[in-house]
Amino acid sequence: MNHPNDASTEVTTTGAARTDVVPAEKFADPGVPAHKPRLTDVDPKSAKRNERIVTFLFVLSCLGAVGTVVAYVAVPPEGTTESVRLSTLLLGLGMAVSLLGIGIAGIHWAKSLMGDAEMVQDRHPIRSSDAVRAEAVRDLNEGLEDSGAVGRRGLLKGAALSALALFPLTIAVPLIGSVGGDWNVSKFKHTMWKKGTRLALDPSGRPIKASDVNIGSAFHVIPETTEEYRETHEWITEKSKAVVLMVRVRPEELKSDQSPEGQQWSYDGIVAYSKICTHVGCPVALYEQQTHHLLCPCHQSTFDVADSAKVVFGPAKRPLPQLPIAVDDEGYLVAQDDFAEPIGPSFWERLK
Repeated sequence: MNHPNDASTEVTTTGAARTDVVPAEKFADPGVPAHKPRLTDVDPKSAKRNERIVTFLFVLSCLGAVGTVVAYVAVPPEGTTESVRLSTLLLGLGMAVSLLGIGIAGIHWAKSLMGDAEMVQDRHPIRSSDAVRAEAVRDLNEGLEDSGAVGRRGLLKGAALSALALFPLTIAVPLIGSVGGDWNVSKFKHTMWKKGTRLALDPSGRPIKASDVNIGSAFHVIPETTEEYRETHEWITEKSKAVVLMVRVRPEELKSDQSPEGQQWSYDGIVAYSKICTHVGCPVALYEQQTHHLLCPCHQSTFDVADSAKVVFGPAKRPLPQLPIAVDDEGYLVAQDDFAEPIGPSFWERLK
């Protein structure tokens, strides 16, 4: 039995119903909607006003770039938290103004001044005819003319080019200015530890006596120095290389406590090692008292404190450099010398 619908249904010999869908007719191409002119297309005053707005935004971007360079020179980070915070804030604000000025000006220019009429061109399987190619070139030229890139709006173009030219300075100047004049790479192979330097608590800077260190305890250690020096920017750099983790075990548990030359580097079970992992430089700060293992939390490199901080697990390739220590006449722990090898990650020209 047939129904007067788009689909017809009939009963097959097996008794099952079969539905045949009649395809609907194709929709007609609606075409491109009629172009609606903007206010800037019909009102020269409005177009001029928007040109001034876009020019102002590009000029604002230029001022932001110049302000970033001025802030970098006038307000350098001097090592204190306040100066670093202020310098970072001013640099960030200057770069934000410079980049936002370019972005907002470009969007406003495109939406209010550039041509917005849709252009339709039929697709051809091979090369277009000469007439079609000429029409395409004409459309492109009209687009350039509408955008103001050719023949007019010279102030707009000058402002845009100035903003784009100045913005890279906000990145280049701080980067170039951060490259110091001291290229003595040997400084990276040595720290501020030297013979007689007392071991002090981090961050208070209080010297540590051997009697203060109990078996099983762990201390975060820095070189003793003046409070005034700890407020300087240089101290931050030197501290990052000189940080030490010191622990105390029973002397009989130490498998090795001597340098390759036979010099004793520990004192009554107290050993001190660089806190900087030899894998990628993370702080090795997790001490497991029962196994005497030091763990790096970044990639789980594990070092044996009782056996010269040798690697027992993980991607690190060499032991933590050991700081040779002793006790002075007043009972304070002191360094016998600097680390015997460079601290931190291994590198191809590492020298003993």
